[in-house]
Amino acid sequence: MKHEDLLRKSSYTTGDLQHIVAILRGPDGCPWDAAQTHESIRHNFVEETYEAIEGINKRDDALLCEELGDVLLQVALHVQIAAERGAFTWDDVTEGICRKLIERHPHVFGDLTAANADDALSNWDVVKRSKKGQLSVAQAMASIPRELPPQMRAEKILRRAEKAGVDSPSLAAPKADMLAAEATLQNAEQALTQASDSFISLFAQAEHENLQSEYRAAHAPLAHSTTG
Repeated sequence: MKHEDLLRKSSYTTGDLQHIVAILRGPDGCPWDAAQTHESIRHNFVEETYEAIEGINKRDDALLCEELGDVLLQVALHVQIAAERGAFTWDDVTEGICRKLIERHPHVFGDLTAANADDALSNWDVVKRSKKGQLSVAQAMASIPRELPPQMRAEKILRRAEKAGVDSPSLAAPKADMLAAEATLQNAEQALTQASDSFISLFAQAEHENLQSEYRAAHAPLAHSTTG
């Protein structure tokens, strides 16, 4: 039996997850997993993240725990793909995030203070801009990924603008345009969500009717022979 050490275990760790993903992408592993690239599974990462958000919105701890596992799987897959081509390893990822957390919390690991959450966030932003060489708020805005959903990106841009306190008549019209576009997009998303929910409901009804038809067709000869 293959991989008996894993099959015998009564509980699993993060290290086991790394081991399993390496097996799946190995020569005797799963053809689907082995064929994946960063690009081919990038949408999976987004989908799994939104499913974790579903667990948060529903206040469902069991669902959230499961979906966070799926998110962690996406991390493990990307790290394994990168490790196979010598780009970086799990330890490199862990090293990077640990250093970032220490650097961006100078009120915990350094000499600065933070009386409240706003102060802590301000310290984070100052360190982040310094590390990334951003000398202006505009540069920080430009660094917001275009890959974000448009509404989320617009909200981040406007929050940074408001926090910076820069006021100019030239900003009024484009800001109004952004807010109008954001409202239009939000309405469109709500309409699409409602249309999707309606489609699911109608599909469920059609599927049920189809199953009933198949059941009747499958049992019709039996019913006929019984009555004969």
